[in-house]
Amino acid sequence: MSRPVILTVDDRPEGLAAIRRELDKRYGEDYQIECVSSATQALVRLEAWRDAGIEIPLILSDMWMPGMSGIEFLARARDLYPKARRAVVVDFADRDAAEPLLRAIAMNEVDAYVDRPWDSADERFHRFVTESLATWAEDHRRGQILVQMVGEQWAPRCHELRDLLDRNRVPNTFYSDDTPQGQAILNLVSDREVEYPVVLLADGQVLMDPSNSELSDAIQELTMLDVTSPVEARTFDVVVVGAGPAGLSAAVYGASEGLETLVVEREARGGQAGTSSLVRNYLGFPTGISGSELAARAYHQAWTFGADFLIGREVTALERREECLWLSLSDGRQVAGRTVILAVGIDYRRLEGAELERFTGAGVFYGAAVSEARGMAGQRVHVVGGGNSAGQAAVHLAKHARHVTLVVRGDSLDRSMSTYLIKEIEADETIDVRLNTTVAGCGGDYRLRWLVLEDRGTGEQERVETAGLFVLIGGTPHTGWLPPEIVCDEQGYVVTGRDLLEDNAYRGAWPLKRQPFPAETSMPGVFAVGDVHHGSIKRVASAVGEGSVAISYLHRYLNES
Repeated sequence: MSRPVILTVDDRPEGLAAIRRELDKRYGEDYQIECVSSATQALVRLEAWRDAGIEIPLILSDMWMPGMSGIEFLARARDLYPKARRAVVVDFADRDAAEPLLRAIAMNEVDAYVDRPWDSADERFHRFVTESLATWAEDHRRGQILVQMVGEQWAPRCHELRDLLDRNRVPNTFYSDDTPQGQAILNLVSDREVEYPVVLLADGQVLMDPSNSELSDAIQELTMLDVTSPVEARTFDVVVVGAGPAGLSAAVYGASEGLETLVVEREARGGQAGTSSLVRNYLGFPTGISGSELAARAYHQAWTFGADFLIGREVTALERREECLWLSLSDGRQVAGRTVILAVGIDYRRLEGAELERFTGAGVFYGAAVSEARGMAGQRVHVVGGGNSAGQAAVHLAKHARHVTLVVRGDSLDRSMSTYLIKEIEADETIDVRLNTTVAGCGGDYRLRWLVLEDRGTGEQERVETAGLFVLIGGTPHTGWLPPEIVCDEQGYVVTGRDLLEDNAYRGAWPLKRQPFPAETSMPGVFAVGDVHHGSIKRVASAVGEGSVAISYLHRYLNES
């Protein structure tokens, strides 16, 4: 049995038959469809399949079964197949299922629920199945690999490029230079001087230690999502700086309303949200969606409407010349826009300590839980932080690692983390939480091997073994490059709208007689949205809303200019 297995468990013959019929018709050619009438028997099969190395992307179970409920079965199945998508199949309008299902989803005993497909060609059922299989396939990098990379296993630059590719959802694989696969790729460039990392693209192009912008250009050209004409030759209606949720939202709404739109992103689309393994409280996605998937959908949506993108470029300066705003880019080019939307987000805050800097990318990762989780299978890892990002990283890592320790400086998670995440962490035996604790040191050889954890109350220190330290402790706004005409608060967040008039600290900064539009900065025509503005809420939904609303005020600015 070489094909991946889709497993269905239901003690009722008619229910099992209905699901088998639908699965066989759509997925029988590529997947082995297995239907079992007993949860106990299904667990025995799962264990045998695991020992045989059989892959299982999806497990479906009836809610009510004798001896063992569907929830209990799926919770136990998680121990055998932590990467499989697990869903309860419910009958339409089964009110008795609602409360236990909500509790089970909150506790991560199951991933989701789906209505039973009693009718043939039940498209809602198939949408769930298809999306589940697509998520699993991407996690396993099935399909065409666009980028193959060869380098030293723990080299920081290899980590940086792999993280860049993963965050941009580019199918890729990495080979150490001492593996047969790595040597085979190196043989293709034996006539050239090798500079690690070596990158082989699907079209045969080879890049030696490429910069972020060189790799991004090559990928955009390969996927036909590059800009349609030189940006220097155009004056855009709006230049969006940053491709996080706020920037992508602004791009979608700006381009869809006929504005010539350019998005410039220095790293990867999605911003910090793009590193979230699962955003479960975003409107319209009851079973959750990964940050990278949400960003990818928005990216393609904006591109479809006509927005252009430059990925891997940093904006280094902004100035007004006559009727246009000019932005200088890190590659030496300049682009012009009638308006600018700042959606630059924030930079990850770093832990202090020279030892930690030494291991950055070689065991110490900032916001890279999604891209590095697969490499932590069976290992002990640590996550630093007490907010939602840290909680989501711990939950995601727990699907791969043997044990996860969440290191929290404060004395409680309640003030900084959503309740649903706290409950999920408490319910996961793979995760433990150490409050009032900081990282006081670390060590290793060519990669991180151990940490020193310090109790803030007693000062007692403990050395612990670890395979990875994931740091998610907030960030600082990326605003150091802004001109002095744009007023920022003491922390570097951009001051906008009525705050420019009503806050005594910023009075006099607004240069015009008219009042500033909401989200408008002290430089007229420049707007700031998302995490970067003063008083931001720092939620994906609020950033998306701000990005869309800013376009309406931008229209008013353009009409009045």
